[in-house]
Amino acid sequence: MSDKPWFVYILECQDGSYYTGVTNDVEKRMKIHKSGKGSKYVRTKGFRHLIATKVCENKSDACKAEYWIKQLPRNEKLNAFK
Repeated sequence: MSDKPWFVYILECQDGSYYTGVTNDVEKRMKIHKSGKGSKYVRTKGFRHLIATKVCENKSDACKAEYWIKQLPRNEKLNAFK
């Protein structure tokens, strides 16, 4: 079992939209998004930059946080990382 922490993250796409995801290696995941081999959404919209990350205790907590953030209106999403 890996000791790496899990993260929930928000990135901004080229069209200004936000994408929320989870990973246990933020740097590697951003490289994948930049290469166009990440999620279908980011591949279609284009990667601009990482906006925020939040450490979670485990993958389950990261997925729950991701789901919760995705339910928020756009103007409230970044407040979830404060």
